[in-house]
Amino acid sequence: MTGSTAPVAVPTAAITGSTARAIACSIEAGIVRGALSPGSTLPTVRALASALGTSPATVSSAYRTLGIRGLVIAAGRRGTRIAPRPAIRAQSTEPRADGAPGATGSQRDLTIGLADPQLLPALGPALAHVAGVAPAAAELLVGADPSLRQFALDWFAADGVQTSSVAVTAGALDGLERVLAAHLRVGDRVLIEDPAYPPIRDLLAALGLLAIPVPVDRHGLVPRALAQALARGASALVHVPRGQNPTGAALDSERANALRSLLEADPDLLVIEDDHVSLVAGTPFHSAIAPARRRWAIIRALSKLLHPDLRIALVAGDVTTIARLEGRQALGPRWVSHLLQRTAALLLSDRSFADRCALAARTYDQRRRALIGALRERGIESYGDSGLNVWVPVSEEATVVGGLREAGFAVLAGERFRAASPPGIRISISTLRDGEAELIAATVSDALSRPHERY
Repeated sequence: MTGSTAPVAVPTAAITGSTARAIACSIEAGIVRGALSPGSTLPTVRALASALGTSPATVSSAYRTLGIRGLVIAAGRRGTRIAPRPAIRAQSTEPRADGAPGATGSQRDLTIGLADPQLLPALGPALAHVAGVAPAAAELLVGADPSLRQFALDWFAADGVQTSSVAVTAGALDGLERVLAAHLRVGDRVLIEDPAYPPIRDLLAALGLLAIPVPVDRHGLVPRALAQALARGASALVHVPRGQNPTGAALDSERANALRSLLEADPDLLVIEDDHVSLVAGTPFHSAIAPARRRWAIIRALSKLLHPDLRIALVAGDVTTIARLEGRQALGPRWVSHLLQRTAALLLSDRSFADRCALAARTYDQRRRALIGALRERGIESYGDSGLNVWVPVSEEATVVGGLREAGFAVLAGERFRAASPPGIRISISTLRDGEAELIAATVSDALSRPHERY
């Protein structure tokens, strides 16, 4: 048991319409109102067709449309269900559950893996400087600010990434979405880590792409499992080279070389590396992307280095990928704010930037080690070689999450991260305080020794 509950069945009476469009609109409206909850199971095609007095083909068409839009997920024999995080903003009058991101009150929120504000640079001086120098109209039409672009080229080159093509996007997920959309089509198979950061799976669903989970261990994707997944066919691979969320896995040189060798057999596979923690991950950068790969991208967000609200990511890639990304970007937002880009460039060029990142990396490493060590003293296995999270395998997620909640700590159950991997909980250590590691470890130990309880 992991503490999950059985999916709620949506009654046929909750859906109306006689055409595929009307049925799809009815279900979408139910999601927006909060009447159809994420994860709930829709009626079978035949049952809904019978209730609405229409044909199964009409209902199938409605479900297919909703699937393409990322609102529902077809789960084979388990039926069709509302996506865990539908690609639409839903209304909700329900209070946030304890342990959910944003938990308040007396609880310490260890659910959100943002950077420690105390380890980030002050934005005030940079913003004041940039605000006094407005970019010229002609400069606005250029995608990447020249100074930021040069920083990106030098940064990637220092890590052995040789390219003359870089782009600036509004954060890591924006970059990921644009790279995927530049190459893939609805129904394409994309290999992702298991467990994985939930928004990546949600984004794939919203794009109509099929997520294929591949297990990870402490060194990243497991080569044998990746080989098996590649043999079944895929159009793209998305993985995190270090600071993997939620497990903290990080590639070493041996694993990176092993993955490169496997990927050589599929030269047309699009490979995307989400290096979102980068300089504060606490481990060197190793890439599974060989220099000769045809289609690839490496994405580095600046939110963990500068500020979570500085929505900028630097994307390196092959010439075609970056050209397609910037082409699509030019048809929508056109560019990422040059005021933000210049602010980022100013902060990145500051003489204290490297030292600040090094201090942050050491601090996060100490906090990870403190928690992992405290858990180990109680005979509890955990993982977190890099990044801002520690993953704790447990037999029953709800019991441990509930026990920590009673002790005043909000953490995340692993259910949202997992596809086929065993249960666990994720504890974000970015703001962990002195003494909290021991209290958390004692609480986890106590919860694991209890009979299973429902929370």
